[in-house]
Amino acid sequence: MIETERLILRAFREADRAPFAAINGDPRVSDWLGGPIGAEQSNATLDRINAHIAAHGYGFFAAERKADGRLVGMIGLQPVRDDLPPAPAVELGWRLAPEAQGSGLATEGAAAVLAWGFAKLDRDELIAFTAESNLRSQAVMRRIGMRHDPSRDFDHPGLAADHPLRRHVVFVAERT
Repeated sequence: MIETERLILRAFREADRAPFAAINGDPRVSDWLGGPIGAEQSNATLDRINAHIAAHGYGFFAAERKADGRLVGMIGLQPVRDDLPPAPAVELGWRLAPEAQGSGLATEGAAAVLAWGFAKLDRDELIAFTAESNLRSQAVMRRIGMRHDPSRDFDHPGLAADHPLRRHVVFVAERT
């Protein structure tokens, strides 16, 4: 578990399934991730995340807002899939409900996870990536001290050549 001023980052609980599915099904969130997913796929994602946390001690943690105990998304680390050009690497990522966006929670949580990752994992670098047009996520990456590495930018192999989100930018944080 990681705790910040406003967040508790932890493994997902059974009670998180419905709010997580709502986040994953909201086009304001999911359009950046290839489109909304239904409850069944969201539950499978949650199960995979928790299995990874149980096996490895880290993953995409549930982001619970302290003020009201509400699940507002996920923030954490995961190995980059082998089919993506930045692999092998460990990715820092986040996904927040629309009502939690723009409040600094992504920056707060991502900074805490970045520090935790370097303290707990034997990694010299952690990366983050997003669609070239996702300027809000890139701003979070910059605010937490990551730097853009254009030599590692890539076209997402899971998206069609003419898909507007195909081009991805890679940001890097190095152990200091």
